[in-house]
Amino acid sequence: MSAPTSPDAVAAFAAEVGPPEAGPVTAVGGRTQWGVGGFVDALDAREVRAPAGIVAVEAADMTVRVRAGTTVSELDAALAEVGQTVALPAWTDATVGGVLAVGHSGLRRLGWGPVRDVLLEARVVSADGRVVKAGGPTVKNVSGYDLCRLLVGSLGTLALTAEVVLRTRPLPAVERWLAGKADPFALVARLYRPAAVLWDGATTWVLLDGHPDDVAAQAALARLAEADGPPDLPGPHRWSLRPSELPALATSSAVGTGRFVAEVGVGVVHTDRPPRPHPVDSHVVELHRRIKAVFDPGGRLNPGRDPLATTAAGAASTANRGPA
Repeated sequence: MSAPTSPDAVAAFAAEVGPPEAGPVTAVGGRTQWGVGGFVDALDAREVRAPAGIVAVEAADMTVRVRAGTTVSELDAALAEVGQTVALPAWTDATVGGVLAVGHSGLRRLGWGPVRDVLLEARVVSADGRVVKAGGPTVKNVSGYDLCRLLVGSLGTLALTAEVVLRTRPLPAVERWLAGKADPFALVARLYRPAAVLWDGATTWVLLDGHPDDVAAQAALARLAEADGPPDLPGPHRWSLRPSELPALATSSAVGTGRFVAEVGVGVVHTDRPPRPHPVDSHVVELHRRIKAVFDPGGRLNPGRDPLATTAAGAASTANRGPA
């Protein structure tokens, strides 16, 4: 399976970004998470769009090469034809490059792992307009620093992603949502790798996926009723807590009277209340400054956006979120 777009699409994207004298630049995707980390200085930054298209699906190797402007839903549809999928949240209109830049995992993170584990190789455009490759199509041929993981969640402030190689996974034969009154923390320990366990302080939702017999056995163990799907997620705020801190949410004044849905075993909390700000450790700030100075000393990539802004607030504000 190959993309209809030109093989020189990545080079053309680099030419559009241009050299440093071309000025500040920002890569635009589906704008589904546009406010994360602060808004780009729109008056100064020129907008560019990453190339789109699925270059190659390597079903036997369980990898896919895809350009960053491709929507996740388009990629999911192509992979479904070979019985595979990819662990990226399929928010409406979200692009592969945008999802990786933000670094937020979907509701299946408990069972499918974080977004950063999906990325094997990245071809990016650096701040000086060059095409740079990080990682490799298989884990075994990668050595040195894992720059791919550094790029995930960097909000496009270190480089602009043009094309990636992603790890795929088998498409589950069966998926079942269950819900009811149950201790979510006991369920996480009792069940074998549930894809998701959600909790709003009163009701627990569980997503099971895999072979039909295995799912049926786990559903009997969970002893919950069938559900149509996950609950509506409150917003627009997304907290990040230690998983061990979640039980206190039911009685904590941290959420006040606001709604919340917590991803048990993960630590992400979706809520309509902003988090309490807390300072970022000075060592983290200094490390961030040094990395930025190496990758983008002139500050031309996504000016105004700061990955540490989400950390300082304890969470990221998001828009147009939907279930994974």
